[in-house]
Amino acid sequence: MAMQAHATDLLQAYRDAQVYDSQFAGALASREANREKSAQGLAGLLPQVAITGNSNRIEGSSSGTAFPGQSRDIGYTSTTMQLQLQQPIYRPVNFNNYEQSKLQVAAGELQFEQAKIDLALRVAQAYFDVLAAQDALIFINAQKLAITEQLASAKRNFEVGTATITDTHEAQARFDLATSQEIAAKSDLDVKQRALELLIGKAAPVLAPLSARLQLTPPEPAVLDKWVEEARSVNPQVRAAEYGLTLAQQEVVRNRGAHYPTLDAFAGVTRNASGVGTLGGPGTDINNRNIGLQLALPIYQGGLVDSRVREAVANEEKARQDLESARRGVELQTRQNYVGVTSGIAQVRALEAALTSSQSALDSTRLGREVGVRTQVDVLNAQQQLFSARRDLAQAKYNYIMSTLKLKASVGRLTEADVVAVNAWLERKP
Repeated sequence: MAMQAHATDLLQAYRDAQVYDSQFAGALASREANREKSAQGLAGLLPQVAITGNSNRIEGSSSGTAFPGQSRDIGYTSTTMQLQLQQPIYRPVNFNNYEQSKLQVAAGELQFEQAKIDLALRVAQAYFDVLAAQDALIFINAQKLAITEQLASAKRNFEVGTATITDTHEAQARFDLATSQEIAAKSDLDVKQRALELLIGKAAPVLAPLSARLQLTPPEPAVLDKWVEEARSVNPQVRAAEYGLTLAQQEVVRNRGAHYPTLDAFAGVTRNASGVGTLGGPGTDINNRNIGLQLALPIYQGGLVDSRVREAVANEEKARQDLESARRGVELQTRQNYVGVTSGIAQVRALEAALTSSQSALDSTRLGREVGVRTQVDVLNAQQQLFSARRDLAQAKYNYIMSTLKLKASVGRLTEADVVAVNAWLERKP
């Protein structure tokens, strides 16, 4: 009871991982960075305003017809200030940059959604891996305890002459094997706990175990093709790949736009001031204002534009193939996960029946051992079968849960609500 009072459940582990996991934190930062793409793309369509200025001190001398027979020193300060505004009117490249920036923002949001789904799957997998490793160790310890008792019994029976040395050797061999399996199980549990620690940022906590409230629910709808169709259209990875293709197509248009003319409106104010001493005359102060249009027509850039267009066309084809690869991969995953859920239900029910049968077989074998029709080796075999059935049943339940989560992830439906639903199948904290 004291251990369960401080047990960490799946929902708590998931929320801890949201705060600590570096991979998820990187996805969050990437989303924030992608959101700035829209503002950067819009900037190319908005006015550009700049102020420039310089100040020069000029020292020198002058001679000639203006100063016959003499040389005159010159010293003055010249200052220039300019305010310039430029408004793009027709710039195809800038417009395409803006359209691409919106696609990049949308793709970034989908990538973050996929990161949340991946985090839920990684936490659930690590959580149930630890539970499975704990179950394996518990079953092996129970099996080792039974073998220890049987080994001691075999030795006593051999000493009094009611059993052969073969029974003792059989029990000893099983004990040694169980000891080896116990060492391996402890090592595997330690590895699984370290993996969970990397996600939640805490020392391996006591985990709430799976309860009898687990409900074996078949997929809804119970038609595989509908799941596949939905996955191919709404899966976040597929949708991100679709945005990638559209972005690549826009890149072709953008590079071709480098052949087109550009038209800008501009306006500016310039002030030039020169101090006293300009060739001996008074200082000057000149203010100029200008407004107009600027048309630029690119003619030849050494083949750079054509090369970039060809590169963009090749990247467009790559994006198209990436999209098809994403759809095929998602389809395969959906089929595997769907079968994992349906077969998982059947496997759990079959193992529940096997567990009942194994318990009955063990009881019968023990009774047969007492009346002399069964040997101690038979009892050990029956016990091992029972322990294996318990371990396999627990693992089948974990596999069913993970297949259910992965199936929802395939169609982008996996949310925190699903984690909460699975969390309800764990033992309640007292």
